[in-house]
Amino acid sequence: MLYTRLAVAAAVAGAAVAEFQILSPGADVWWVAKSLNTLSWTCNDPSALATFTVLVANKDPKILTDPLAIIGVQNNFDCSKTITQDQLSAPAGTGYTIQFASTLNRTDVFATSQEFEIKPLGSSYPTSTPGLPAASPSTSGSGASSAPGANNTGTPSKDNNSAVASGSRTAAALAALAAAVAFAL
Repeated sequence: MLYTRLAVAAAVAGAAVAEFQILSPGADVWWVAKSLNTLSWTCNDPSALATFTVLVANKDPKILTDPLAIIGVQNNFDCSKTITQDQLSAPAGTGYTIQFASTLNRTDVFATSQEFEIKPLGSSYPTSTPGLPAASPSTSGSGASSAPGANNTGTPSKDNNSAVASGSRTAAALAALAAAVAFAL
C-alpha cells in the first residue's frame, strides 16, 4: 500500500514538472554582462513545484566547468526575477543555459532554457521578454510579448522551448519509476 502511494506521488510530481518552462533568456532573448537581466518562467500551474534552485550552465568547460547556483531557493509564484551583476558575473559568450533544479539535489534538473548569449557590457537589451509585458506599447494594445515562447495572450507556447522536452523526459522517468514500483507490488 505504501509503495502504491509513493508511485502515485511520483507520477503526480512528474506531471507537475512537465509544465515548467523557462521563457527567458532564450535563443532570441540574451542577457548583458555585468548588468541587470530578467529571468522569467511559467508559474500559473498550482500543482507545480513551490521552490527550486536556479543554475546557470555553459556547454564550454573553459567558461563554466559545472553549473553555478545563482539563486539558492526561488519561489515559483514570483514568475520572474531580476538577476543582478552581483548574482552572476559571467563573461560575454554563447552556449549558456538556465536550469531549474531541486533545492536538495542540484543534479535533479526540472527545466532547462534554450541556449542563450551573454553580450558584452553596454550592449542593447532585447526589445521584449517572453512572459512579461512589452517595454513599449504594442500594436494590439495587449502589452503581451510577441517574441518566441509567448503568444498574444501572454500565455507561454510550447513550440520551441527545450524546457518542455527536459520536463517531459523527467516526467517520463518518474512515471516509469512509478510503474515499476506498482508492478513490483
